Amino acid sequence: MNKSITYPQNNDTPTSHLPFSPAVRVGDLIFVSGQASVDASGKIVSDTFEGEFRRSLENLRKVVEAAGSDLAHVIQTRNYVRDPADVPRYNELYREYFSAPFPARTTITNCLPEALRYEVECIAVATHP
Repeated sequence: MNKSITYPQNNDTPTSHLPFSPAVRVGDLIFVSGQASVDASGKIVSDTFEGEFRRSLENLRKVVEAAGSDLAHVIQTRNYVRDPADVPRYNELYREYFSAPFPARTTITNCLPEALRYEVECIAVATHP
């Protein structure tokens, strides 16, 4: 296994003013930092739960692809849902982006600031350099 550490990004990778890398790749594993409903410059885009979920997953997709993989090769997700009442819709939407056998998953509620309704991070397996 290649043990080199890289920090893959491209022009589509959402940026942040906070001190973290969108993704860190170690060999064939990709560790993706929390992706939220932000635009390309990292500015929060407030929306409905569904809108924020979809924007967050599209940001996750961009970061994973820039690192050499895709959503089909995500092996674990950690999900943060501000309002527990959104969990049923979250489960429905999640099935649009991930299918059986699903990645290992953790979901935490009542944990985000008012500005965010949803955030997701993941671990993926690289499919190409």
